[in-house]
Amino acid sequence: MPAMPIDLATARILLSNDDGIDAPGLKVLERIARSLSRDVWIVAPEREQSGAGHSLTLRQPLRIRKLGPKRFAVDGTPTDCVLLAVNEIMRDRRPTLLLSGVNHGGNMGEDMTYSGTVAAAMEGTLIDVPSIAFSLATVNGQKPLWDTAATHLPAVIRALANGAAWPANTLFNVNVPNLPAEQIHGIKATAQGQRKLGGNIVGATDPRGRPYYWIGPNRDEDAEKPGTDIWAVARGYIAVTPAFLNLTHRPALAELEELFP
Repeated sequence: MPAMPIDLATARILLSNDDGIDAPGLKVLERIARSLSRDVWIVAPEREQSGAGHSLTLRQPLRIRKLGPKRFAVDGTPTDCVLLAVNEIMRDRRPTLLLSGVNHGGNMGEDMTYSGTVAAAMEGTLIDVPSIAFSLATVNGQKPLWDTAATHLPAVIRALANGAAWPANTLFNVNVPNLPAEQIHGIKATAQGQRKLGGNIVGATDPRGRPYYWIGPNRDEDAEKPGTDIWAVARGYIAVTPAFLNLTHRPALAELEELFP
């Protein structure tokens, strides 16, 4: 990761997402990126990949479709998109910064492990490209207020580019409340909260008499624990969470080293 601040004016910015190449949130992020830099590239999935997580396509070929100057669609996952962008499409010069999103729906708590939006930023981080994931924290049936993201996210990007430490194996996960822009109270540095998807599973029977199941959107979440992303967004703040990709639990490792010297 770079030791110095990122000069956005000269930065080569790569955009991706998990909602697909035609998603409105990607259009918002493109508008933001072009206000910061002249060198903006877009490599995103052909189709929606929500919930794809950090999955990689290994058992079938991938195809790249060029849609215009510096704009490409890949028939794979967000992780595939980032790998192909850095190692193939942009191989002449790597991106300076990767921005993923803006996702339609929040990616807080355990959502970070399921999210293709966050996964694109994970992949960028793992191949040493500073990466930020962005999500607009809508709830089901709620109209997304994209203008709020467009208004506030440039300041978040500038602040991170100019002042963040960008430690190794770390991405920044940003969640914007789905409120009118003037109702955003500010920006909070937060920890990952807890909210578990999948608590509501609905079963039914298809016309051939076979059972099927929907994993519903309902979730158990703790919005009362101060300092978490869920807590901040619930109170009208943009949440910025540093996510560390080395999953080793150091205290447990120390105990294991005593158990298995």
